[in-house]
Amino acid sequence: MPTKVPTIAIADYGIGNLGSLANALEHCGAKVVLTDQGQELLEADGMILPGNGAFAASKAAMQDRSILRWVGQRVAGGRPVLAVCVGFQILFDGSEEFGSHEGMGEWPGTVKKLPTKAVPHIGWSHVTPVADSALFAGLTDERFYFSHSYGVLDWNFDQGNEAMVPPQVSWAHHDADFVAAVENGPLAGVQFHPELSGRAGLTLLKNWLGSF
Repeated sequence: MPTKVPTIAIADYGIGNLGSLANALEHCGAKVVLTDQGQELLEADGMILPGNGAFAASKAAMQDRSILRWVGQRVAGGRPVLAVCVGFQILFDGSEEFGSHEGMGEWPGTVKKLPTKAVPHIGWSHVTPVADSALFAGLTDERFYFSHSYGVLDWNFDQGNEAMVPPQVSWAHHDADFVAAVENGPLAGVQFHPELSGRAGLTLLKNWLGSF
């Protein structure tokens, strides 16, 4: 029997060029829809929350189109979401980029300026995957493409319920350690740009597509 082609909805909230991301997903075998329509975002097999630019501006644009509402509904229903770059940052408690801004609070942590003079961090850095990572399956010593000045430097997950499976966290380094990726059931996110990360990025996207 033929393999089903997954439909992936990329949340289009008017910021950033989504062409490279769409092309990478299509190369990996997905059908891609660029949309801000709730029904399409909810019904797709997978949803991607991209990000580009400043935290506050991206979040405001997402809220204007109710994008974060659809993210919450998908996660509550166990439907896959992958967040990228600023989209990834918005899932945390908040950000200190140009002020103090609230995030979605899906994961603990505040987005802070990288503690280095070499910002923005633009270029390739190694990611150290967490053991048994599904996203990084087959990717043990690979570099990915980053473009950011802010990141999550600390991870303190309060596991109030022992039966709860804690999120899996992978790290990268740019004069300081920062969170490069989080895998948390249907919700996953990466600080880097997989669509600009060559073979390693395509493998990661294929791994994600193969998870549902």
